[in-house]
Amino acid sequence: MNRFQFVEDHKDAWGVKRLCEVVEVARSSFYAWLAAAPTRAARAAADAALVARIQVLQDPARGGDRAYGAPRVTADLNEGTTPGDRVNHKRVARVMREHGLAGIRLRKRVRTTLPDQSGRRFPDLLGRGFSIGVPCRRYVGDITYLPIADGTNLYLASCIDLGSRKLAGWSMADHMRTELVEDALKAAWHERGTLAGTVFHSDHGAVYTSKAYAQLCTDLGVTQSMGAIGSSADNALAESFNAALKRELLEGRAGFPDAPTAYRAVFRWANRYNTRRRHCAIGNIAPNAYEAAASATLPEAA
Repeated sequence: MNRFQFVEDHKDAWGVKRLCEVVEVARSSFYAWLAAAPTRAARAAADAALVARIQVLQDPARGGDRAYGAPRVTADLNEGTTPGDRVNHKRVARVMREHGLAGIRLRKRVRTTLPDQSGRRFPDLLGRGFSIGVPCRRYVGDITYLPIADGTNLYLASCIDLGSRKLAGWSMADHMRTELVEDALKAAWHERGTLAGTVFHSDHGAVYTSKAYAQLCTDLGVTQSMGAIGSSADNALAESFNAALKRELLEGRAGFPDAPTAYRAVFRWANRYNTRRRHCAIGNIAPNAYEAAASATLPEAA
């Protein structure tokens, strides 16, 4: 218990002077604490109101996102506010920590890269350069698994724009054959209209080094890039995307109840990812908003 509070609770019976001597606090400090009581009460009330706002932002039933941590919650709270009404990110982090409102964390990782047996190699054109910038120039992709309650898995292949962090293309299937990654790249091609002159970076998984995938990249005007064999850090952004997807969709559960539920959940998440989910790398806005802003500045840059 707070020693000052102990003195306050028992002062009528024992007196302030004696109690302060017993608990070893200065009487001046006790009276200063007592004078600050209204300020503490006001702060507690303000924190309670902030907690209520944060709970709304993390409630999926009210359009929120349970995966949001302090940085994205702060951005949501401050959106559209005047400078004087903005909430400090340190205060948000403190309140979330004190009330157990932390974002969802992933508990484990599972590797899905199948070893490349073809001997085909591509140079690393990124060199771990995952910085943001102009969209539609550099893409990364990977495969992740989505567990189903019956013991089977679905697999999701991604194609992410490095410039804007937009999920430009993706595909899901109950296999990890080459068609899975081909469909993801084709989806990005349909979304963008063209991929000519772009770079696609991946790991050395067999599907990415296959002749069929290499031919598709050639047909679409895409130059392949790959990191070092066995180095997940060389494709860290795609790995981070996979972790975020599973953390936010599974929320610690062992798997999806069935395949249709998984398909629907990924479809909704992918749409939210591009249109509403805030990304700290691009200023805590959504990829579509970032691309719209980038497009608006292109004529001026020209």
